[in-house]
Amino acid sequence: MNHGTATSGNQAIPPQIDMQGPGKRGGRKFIYLSLAPILLLFGVFAFLPIGWSLGLSVFKYNPLSDSALFVGLDNFIRMWSDPIFLKSLWVTFKFVVIAVLINIVITLMFAAAIQRIRTGWLRNLMRTIFFLPTIAPLAGTAIVWSTMFNYNHGLFNMLLGQLHIAPIQWLSDPHYALYSVIMMTLWADIGYNIVLFIAGLDSIPDMYYEAAILDGANRWHLFRHVTLPLLRRTMLFVSVTTVVSYFQAFAQFQIMTKGEPFNETRVLALHIYEQAFSNSNMGYASAMATVFLMIILVVTLVQLKLGRTEWEY
Repeated sequence: MNHGTATSGNQAIPPQIDMQGPGKRGGRKFIYLSLAPILLLFGVFAFLPIGWSLGLSVFKYNPLSDSALFVGLDNFIRMWSDPIFLKSLWVTFKFVVIAVLINIVITLMFAAAIQRIRTGWLRNLMRTIFFLPTIAPLAGTAIVWSTMFNYNHGLFNMLLGQLHIAPIQWLSDPHYALYSVIMMTLWADIGYNIVLFIAGLDSIPDMYYEAAILDGANRWHLFRHVTLPLLRRTMLFVSVTTVVSYFQAFAQFQIMTKGEPFNETRVLALHIYEQAFSNSNMGYASAMATVFLMIILVVTLVQLKLGRTEWEY
C-alpha cells in the first residue's frame, strides 16, 4: 500500500497536511520576533507613560518636590469646578468639530477633482503640490502663519487694505482667533487626507459607475449613490485619524495664541501642558490627561460603531 494516499474505491484521497508541524511553529516564532521590537517601543513610549499618568492622577505631585500627597479622586472632582478646564474642553470640541468637518469636505472635493485628471504627470503634480505643506514642521508653519496674520504688516491685512477693508486682529480678537488657527491647521494638514481619498477613489471598480450611467445616473447621483457608499471604509479611517489628531492639537495654539484672547483658543492639550510644566501641578494635569484619554477613546469607539459597513467590492 502506498502510505502517501488512502483509497476509497477508485477515488484517491490526498494526504493530510500537518498544520501544526515545525514549519508553522517556525513561522509563529518569526512573527513574534518581528513584532517584539515594535511592541517594546509601544510599551516604553506609549503604554508606560499612560500607566504612569494614571498613577499620578491620584496624587498631588510637584516634580520639584521629593514627596507626593495621595489625594484620591480630589483632582478629578476639582476639574469639574475649574472654569478654565471647562472652557478648554468646550474650545477643544468646537475646534475638532469645525476643523474635521471642513477638512473632510475640502479634501474629498479636491481628491475627486484630482482623481478625474487623466494626464498622469499633471495628476501627480497636483497631488504633490497639495501634499507639500504636510512635509514642513508644524512649528515652522505656525510661525510663518503668525507673521501672515500680523496686524500691521501681515499678508492678510495687506490684501484687505487693497480692497479698502479695515484690518483685522486675526489672533487677538476673540471672534477670529480660533478660526485663524483653524485656517492654518487646514492648510498644513489637508494633504494627507487628499492622498488617502484619492487612493480610496482609485480602488472603486469602474463597473459600478458604468452600471449607474446605463441606468441614467448623472454626476450627482454617481457621487451620492456610488462614490460615497463605496468610500465608507476610507471615510471611516480618515475621520478617525483626523479626529484623534485634532484632539491632540497643541503646537499651533502654543505658538500662535498661547490660549488667548480670553482663553478662546485654550485647547485641552495646551491647558494640560501649562498645568504640568508651567504651574508644576503634575497630579492635576495627569487627572485631566486621563479624562482627555477617555474622551478620545469614547469618541473613537462611537465613530467605529457608526462607521461599520458591510460594503465589499
